[in-house]
Amino acid sequence: MTPLYAAGATHFRVRSPAATGLWLCLFDAHGREFRHAMQRDDDHWQIALPGNLAGHHYGYRADGPWDPPRGLWFDPAKLLVDPHATELSGRFVQAPPLAQRGVDTGAIVPRAIVPGALPLPAPAPPLPVRGGLIYEINVRSFSLHHPHVPATRRGTVAALAEPAVIAHLRHLKVAAVELMPIVAWIDERHLPALGLRNHWGYNPVALMALDPGLCPGGVAELAATVATLHAHGIGVILDLVFNHTGESDVNGGVLSLRGLDDSAYAKAPDGQLINDSGCGNTLDFANPAVRRLALDCMRHFVGHCGVDGFRFDLATIMARGPGFAASAPIFAEIAADPLLHDRILIAEPWDIGPGGYQLGRFPANWLEWNDRYRDDVRRFWRGDGGIGVLATRMAGSSDLFGPISRTVNFLAAHDGFALADVVSYAGRHNHANGEDNRDGHAGEVSWNNGAEGPVTDPDIIGRRSADLRALLGTLFASAGTIMLTAGDEFGRSQCGNNNSYCQDVLLDWANRDRSLEEHVAMLAARRAAAGAPLDQFPEGGRWLTLDGAAMTIADWESADTRGLAFAPPAGSRALGFRIDRSNRTASIGLAE
Repeated sequence: MTPLYAAGATHFRVRSPAATGLWLCLFDAHGREFRHAMQRDDDHWQIALPGNLAGHHYGYRADGPWDPPRGLWFDPAKLLVDPHATELSGRFVQAPPLAQRGVDTGAIVPRAIVPGALPLPAPAPPLPVRGGLIYEINVRSFSLHHPHVPATRRGTVAALAEPAVIAHLRHLKVAAVELMPIVAWIDERHLPALGLRNHWGYNPVALMALDPGLCPGGVAELAATVATLHAHGIGVILDLVFNHTGESDVNGGVLSLRGLDDSAYAKAPDGQLINDSGCGNTLDFANPAVRRLALDCMRHFVGHCGVDGFRFDLATIMARGPGFAASAPIFAEIAADPLLHDRILIAEPWDIGPGGYQLGRFPANWLEWNDRYRDDVRRFWRGDGGIGVLATRMAGSSDLFGPISRTVNFLAAHDGFALADVVSYAGRHNHANGEDNRDGHAGEVSWNNGAEGPVTDPDIIGRRSADLRALLGTLFASAGTIMLTAGDEFGRSQCGNNNSYCQDVLLDWANRDRSLEEHVAMLAARRAAAGAPLDQFPEGGRWLTLDGAAMTIADWESADTRGLAFAPPAGSRALGFRIDRSNRTASIGLAE
């Protein structure tokens, strides 16, 4: 548990069932370490020290057998981060001693900070998001070059509370921001040698410890930012990584769970680490202790920071035990929790393990990222997708979700091409990642309009601009919740890199495409004026050909059908649209 001050003492408690000895390590203002032997209490170790130690830096050291094939990694030379830490003294740095037995890491591992009185926002239901626009943000990329954010706040969570940022979000009618990971992570082992760093954050060590670079004001900064956004009607969703940790495979470092309780990681019958995450290890959600840690993390961010919900990276892993099950315990535990039961819950509904693709199979109150929407809409505008599939995706993907849609429709996300690159590159260009362009998705649905990358040809520029507007018009006309990644509204590019996790791609606010941005704002305003479509198009609406006639079976089945329109019931004030592939247009408007 997180250290707690009560009855005149600060109480520390940590789980380590197989350890033979465990020490609390406190550090003074000069960095000197003082060790205090802890007492076993069943699977946990605990100690209470007199006084309120808020602000002190601490860690743990554990002793016991060293037998990695049996999941025993005890090494007192390793300073271990509390799995329940909420703030850290510094960022994680990848270094060989982390994986070398007997080499002390006290000088390189960040220390947890004993929290003081944490904020307690007034209990409130989450702001409505379903059917609205979710705006995915990498905090650093979004604000580091923002001209109207004070220099001291650029690149931080606090930047999102700045008036200019809020004005931009309101201009786009954003229902909620979805923050890419803001908890502390460590670079993958191969990156330092390449002179690269992880800039996405999907490699955490302690699951609730805020990254001191992104959130230097800690829990108070996050809570204050959430409160400010709420005051303007904007919700906050945190992207959480519960599928693996940055301790990686057997060659990775001993940083936290590995040195305290390696049973947190899923193992095959022969003891080998299961790698359903593709990142070296997989957290074992069949283990009640892992589920408790995940629930504690969510409760912390709701109870002390007031967040509206969570998006879960590779969420299939949360329901493995060992195979995916919609009846997995974690779903029931979240649903029964008084702090969590009404939160916004969004699954990335896949992992790379056996049977890992589970789109449409999460609980009825969960939303799900819909990559079928992304690819089918892109295929239609590329010219090799059918009109029937497009209509199904736009109408909420009932083939995947049934009549009550839980789709999160998106055209691009942090993972994959930026939206402008979808219409500018026919294939990935990930050479800067140092893996000979082998990393990232090889089957990206994209096209380049006749030339790869940046061009000066006005015809190609015009076609790309039309394609972007057509794609965005389709998105904003679609039923269900929609998502836009920050910068896609004004033409951000990653230069064809579709796996930019190790590239510091900053939004270029000074040179953004303001015409495209205003087009997106117009689409957002029309969608909002209609009342965002929730689960399906309104009853009584009609599917029409581009000539205004009712769609026939032949029209739906013909490969020559170049477009269609949807007319909502007269007087409904619902949203109608017209999709015309021959003219590269997707227009939306209100029924009067």
